[in-house]
Amino acid sequence: MMSVTARSGALGPYLSATAQAVASHLRPPVYCASSAAQIVLPSKKQNLTTDSLRSIAPLTGNVKVTTGPHGPMQVRYAHSDVKVPDFSYYRREPVSDPKQPSEPSAAGRKAFTYALVGSSGVAGAYAAKNVVTDLVSTMCASADVLALAKIEVNLSEIPEGKSVTVKWRGKPLFIRHRTQEEIETEQAVDPTTLRHAEHDNERVQRPEWLITIGVCTHLGCVPIADAGEYGGYFCPCHGSHYDTSGRIRKGPAPENLEVPPYEFMDENTVVVG
Repeated sequence: MMSVTARSGALGPYLSATAQAVASHLRPPVYCASSAAQIVLPSKKQNLTTDSLRSIAPLTGNVKVTTGPHGPMQVRYAHSDVKVPDFSYYRREPVSDPKQPSEPSAAGRKAFTYALVGSSGVAGAYAAKNVVTDLVSTMCASADVLALAKIEVNLSEIPEGKSVTVKWRGKPLFIRHRTQEEIETEQAVDPTTLRHAEHDNERVQRPEWLITIGVCTHLGCVPIADAGEYGGYFCPCHGSHYDTSGRIRKGPAPENLEVPPYEFMDENTVVVG
C-alpha cells in the first residue's frame, strides 16, 4: 500500500479518495470519509493552423491566411468597402463606356494627341526664338551708334578736280571728284607693275568719284590730299605716295588706301557704310 502511494504521489491530486478501516490492537478504528473537490483541468491549447483558422474565418469576402512553424500568424482581410472614384468626367466620349473596345477610336485619339504635342512644340519654338532674339538684341549696338555707322554726303558741293575730307566712324574719309584726264591716266596704268595690283575700275563705282578711307596703310597716318609725285595723296611721315586712284606707287606703305562700302542714292547723293 505504501509502495503504491509513493509511486502515485505525483498523481495524488488527480485521484479520488476512498474510506477503508483496518482493525488494530493499538488504536480502535475511527470511521471517516474524505472527498476531494471537483478537479477542473485547463482547456486544451488550441493549435493555430491553416485549418483551424479557416474554421473561424468569415465565410464571405477575400481572406488570406498565412502561418508557419517559425513565423507569426497573420490574418488579412481585404478592404472590399473602399469606393473607387468615378472618372467618367475625364474620359473621352469614345472610351466612356468600359464595355466597349477602344481600338476603333485609337487613331482619332492619337491624332488629337499628336496635334496637341506638335502645336505645343511650335509655340515653344516661337517663344524660344523671341527670347533669343531679345537676348541678342541687347548685345547689339544702340540706335545712336548705328546712326553714326552711315554717313550721307552731298556730291554737288564738291567741284571737279577737288577732294574733301569728312569724318566717318572716327576716321577721315576722302571723297575726290576726278577730272577726265585723271580718269584716263589711272585706267591706263598696268596693274602688274603695282605693289598692290588693282585696276582703277575695281576701286570705283563711277569713274568720276573716288571714295577711300584717309588712313595710310603703313603706320596709320593721315595723308595729305592733292600732293605727292602722282597728284593723289602723300603721307609726309614716311614718304608714301598714292595716285588719284588711291593706289600706292612709292614709299613704304604695303597696300592701297582702303575703299569703304558705299552706295549712290541718286546723281548727287552717296551713302557710305
